[in-house]
Amino acid sequence: MRNLVYIKGTKQGLVLQLDDQCSYTDLLTELQAKVSDPALDGSAEVQIHLGNRYCTEAQTKEIIAITQSNSHLRVSSVRSDVITVEESNRRIMERQSETYVGIVRSGQVVKAEGDLVVVGDVNPNAKVVAGGNIYVLGRLKGIAHAGANGNREAVIAASWLEATHLKIDDALETMTDELTVLSEQPEMECAYLHTNGHIIIDRLQELRFIRPQISTFKGGS
Repeated sequence: MRNLVYIKGTKQGLVLQLDDQCSYTDLLTELQAKVSDPALDGSAEVQIHLGNRYCTEAQTKEIIAITQSNSHLRVSSVRSDVITVEESNRRIMERQSETYVGIVRSGQVVKAEGDLVVVGDVNPNAKVVAGGNIYVLGRLKGIAHAGANGNREAVIAASWLEATHLKIDDALETMTDELTVLSEQPEMECAYLHTNGHIIIDRLQELRFIRPQISTFKGGS
């Protein structure tokens, strides 16, 4: 008989890995037995991993309640590898691209659910916003916000990157004279969110190393 509830200790507390193939009833029965074990007598934070099992909100609450029936345990998070239809649709939208041809003028806002390609300049006090990446084939002088729906892997690229403000997800960078050097040395550049939480600007040629997953092209030689 296989183990339906696997308990692992970590520095942060306990991880309960729940089997995602067995019946829900059998899972609850074993979960109740495991959390009732007298050996679990110390206070601990618990992370519950559901794997590929889809649980309704009511079922998730039931799993949490059974776990916390042991007064020493407190559930801090529940993780599932199953995504909702809404999340799936959002990811699909973020992989699509929209193209705007023309100048984005001062005071104007251009938005896209996925990637945004602007063929033209983005003037000062104009704003471009995308759920995915932003590519400007021209001068980006205004405000650019990529990854607006929480995509921290999004990038901003422009022929001339002279923006006043760059934003990726919720990280904001106010451009300074030190960063805005393209007026003196025109060069295609890109901005991305580093793991340290700061927006970094680099040569566009480096994008294929920084974000290799951006390229979806198949074939060629």
